[in-house]
Amino acid sequence: MTVDSSLPSILLIVPPLTQINTPYPSTAYLTGFLRSRGYKVQQADVGIEMVLKVFSRETLTQVFEQLRCQVHNLPGEALQMLSVAPAYVDTIEPVMSFLQGHDPAMAPRICQGNFLPQGPRLGAYDYVGRQSLTGLHNQTDLAKHLASLYVEDLADLVQATVSPHFALSRYAESIAKNASSFDGILNALESPPSLTDELMLKAFWAHVEKTQPSIVGMTVPFPGNVYGAFRIAQALKAKRPEIKVMLGGGYANTELRRVSDARVFDFLDYITLDDGERPILCLLEQLHGTGNEGELCRTFLRSGGKVVWCDDSSKRDVPQAELATPTYDGLPLNRYVTILDTLNPMHRLWSDGHWNKLTVAHGCYWKQCTFCDVGLDYIGRYEASPSELLTDRIEALIAETGRRGFHFVDEAAPPAGLKGLALSLLERGVTISWWGNIRFESAFTGDLCRLLAASGCIAVSAGLEAASDRLLELVKKGITVDQTVEVASAFQEAGILIHAYLMYGLPSETIAETVESLERVRQMFASDLIQSAFWHRFTTTAHSPIGIDPDTYGIRLMKPRDGGFAENDLIHEDLHAATPEWIGEGLREALLYFKEGEGFDQDVRSWFAEPVPKPRVRRDWVKRLLSTGERVDPSVAERKFVWVGGTPVIENKRNNHCRLILPNRSTDETVNLSQDHAAWLMDLIYCATPNREKGKIGYPVYKAVRSTFPYGHAKGFDVLWQSQALGKARSIGLLLV
Repeated sequence: MTVDSSLPSILLIVPPLTQINTPYPSTAYLTGFLRSRGYKVQQADVGIEMVLKVFSRETLTQVFEQLRCQVHNLPGEALQMLSVAPAYVDTIEPVMSFLQGHDPAMAPRICQGNFLPQGPRLGAYDYVGRQSLTGLHNQTDLAKHLASLYVEDLADLVQATVSPHFALSRYAESIAKNASSFDGILNALESPPSLTDELMLKAFWAHVEKTQPSIVGMTVPFPGNVYGAFRIAQALKAKRPEIKVMLGGGYANTELRRVSDARVFDFLDYITLDDGERPILCLLEQLHGTGNEGELCRTFLRSGGKVVWCDDSSKRDVPQAELATPTYDGLPLNRYVTILDTLNPMHRLWSDGHWNKLTVAHGCYWKQCTFCDVGLDYIGRYEASPSELLTDRIEALIAETGRRGFHFVDEAAPPAGLKGLALSLLERGVTISWWGNIRFESAFTGDLCRLLAASGCIAVSAGLEAASDRLLELVKKGITVDQTVEVASAFQEAGILIHAYLMYGLPSETIAETVESLERVRQMFASDLIQSAFWHRFTTTAHSPIGIDPDTYGIRLMKPRDGGFAENDLIHEDLHAATPEWIGEGLREALLYFKEGEGFDQDVRSWFAEPVPKPRVRRDWVKRLLSTGERVDPSVAERKFVWVGGTPVIENKRNNHCRLILPNRSTDETVNLSQDHAAWLMDLIYCATPNREKGKIGYPVYKAVRSTFPYGHAKGFDVLWQSQALGKARSIGLLLV
């Protein structure tokens, strides 16, 4: 669309710090949308620019020079690194280039073991044991892992000596976490800028000078972005007060819904909540003189010295179909950095390589979990994106970025939406690798998982939360532990990796239940049903059903401090159970081993520092559950046949029988059928094969295929369906979804 030069120009900023391997998608979404409406929009990831400047020859030289001036106050680890400072300065730029994917020839040298200077993390690495690791992972992966430890050593040094706010995936997170009062942020902003602050601001000002915006919008998805955003806003108000500043993102949507401290607006002009498209459009119309303050949508501002909430209820959110394709134009995709702190094949997906980000649907189709912010827009307003439109956007992003990796960042991608997407990708012949967040539920059958794998699905993440049926029922998760195992098994058989999100310390959860949850998780890891997991402590949030009605769940909320700034995580007391800190420490240590394929033979009680009850879960619970056979699914009659194998070939037609060769990409199966049955199966496969016309004519439905079976009708179909020949066809790629 043609840019209207009379409209306000916008600069969208991702402040430090989210991921450094791929852009956070919010500015890409908004840039694509606003450009489709004729606005001049530029975007910048100040976080990655700051990180790249930190890990440069110039900055490291400056850091080590500062350390030499304070050598008597340095910890031992810093002194050791200072003693080999020239080695760090000489190697930093080749290593960063390697981690950006530009110089793969560095991998053998990094793996030699005497190229990288060894700080605390890298020095603790088992260089002898790495030989066995090299047999399991290629040399490039091992080099990425070693180089990542080297970079993390330098990040620790910078944080410990010259910039206490710095970390590789967050920036001054502690300042904004649980910041009910704005005082902590104000105090931090009153301190002189640190070295990394100065690098961040230098990068920011370069974009301001280049784009000359009327308004700067900053996204703060996490607490680790808040300080950077306010430091940027502080500098902008001091130097260019005529530029308007707006702030939005996940942190604002959850934490700042009741902001009342007027001092916040010494730095900001606007805070917008929930999806940004409609609020930003209303703001831009006001700045352009075609709207007024009363027509703003979900926006905080200061008026008359007080914080004012403006929300014109007649303003509707933009439908998913009208959002336009995200664009990464302006973001330096070839400069992002892989940090491979683990070689776990699932866990590494978060930090290894670029992923184009999209959503299959807005919100959550389940929206009943009592620990979740089900009443807020990002969960409560569910709207699916049409599969064809989603595929259009995928093709557009491939053309723009040259990258075929996609991460669907849904709250919980719906099974029906994923099925539609998979079929659309196969029909068009679009080849991608993708992963996303789902719910463990029985709709993910073995055949659906195989269809998703055929379309490019490599992994999923999902919330198991608590491996206890009582607790799952308490939080209205809508699943059982046994169902979770069955779903995980379906994904495993399709070759799809799984990461499980877990919680401990749920209301009324006993130590015995936590230990039994760990035993179930141990068995799921040992059976390779899940490959990665993270266990965090339950926190009551202000917008969840538990936070809104704590008495029902047997907890007492400690009186929150009304500081006028952030409000989300609430301190609570469990009236029925206690969860000591050593429980969390034991769970985390166990997962560290499980993710590396170790510790499965240990009694789970051994991970805890204090005595705990023996779990009442059978040690062979998973194996017994998976040996019970395939369950009968009453919904099968309405499912559709889809063929994801290759083109069949008929051979040796004789004596009314023939041999049918059924291929897929990895193997062939040969079946012997009568000529009539072979012709019927060939026709079914032809009708079930995805192509461009399938979206119009549809796929064969099981119920209709069974009822119209020409040779003995339904009973004849049932006999053939249970035969070895059809079993082979199903194993090759005849799916029911």
